[in-house]
Amino acid sequence: MSDEQQPPVPEDQAQQHAAGQQTAPAEAATAEEALQAEIAALKDHLLREQAEMQNVRRRAERDVEQARKFALDRFAADLLPVMDNFERALQAADDSNEALKPVLEGIELTRRQLADVFQRHQITAIDPKGQPFDPALHEAVATVPAPGAEPNTVLDVMQKGYTLNGRVIRAAMVVVVAASQ
Repeated sequence: MSDEQQPPVPEDQAQQHAAGQQTAPAEAATAEEALQAEIAALKDHLLREQAEMQNVRRRAERDVEQARKFALDRFAADLLPVMDNFERALQAADDSNEALKPVLEGIELTRRQLADVFQRHQITAIDPKGQPFDPALHEAVATVPAPGAEPNTVLDVMQKGYTLNGRVIRAAMVVVVAASQ
């Protein structure tokens, strides 16, 4: 067919066709930019998800470690009165009575054995006599004036406190020197 035989193309269609040919590379560049932006966003999302999974893994490991470390918390707290009673029995006993000496030796051996168990499981006594009062470790049951003693110092221990792996399971009940006025 010759040019004469082709139907005439309206001028506005010809302009659109020419513009379409010019915008095709521009549209391709825009599409490529959009894809690159989507790839970058997906990479960022992937990195964030990997970081979140690593944080979850670390948190789970820390929780397992804490559970392992403090699994004995309640059990240890239940044993503390037993230790207190052994110590009270030894303090109240009459050392001069020869008939009681074997019984006292048995009580002392049992107390020592329980103390060894405490040590193996990192249950540590808090016996703060003469130390500065620390509300994180001590519970003040009374304050008394004591001339010559440093204010806010533990004067007497009514009941020992205990920690398990560094965490307080029972605060020491103490008498504190009153601040001078």
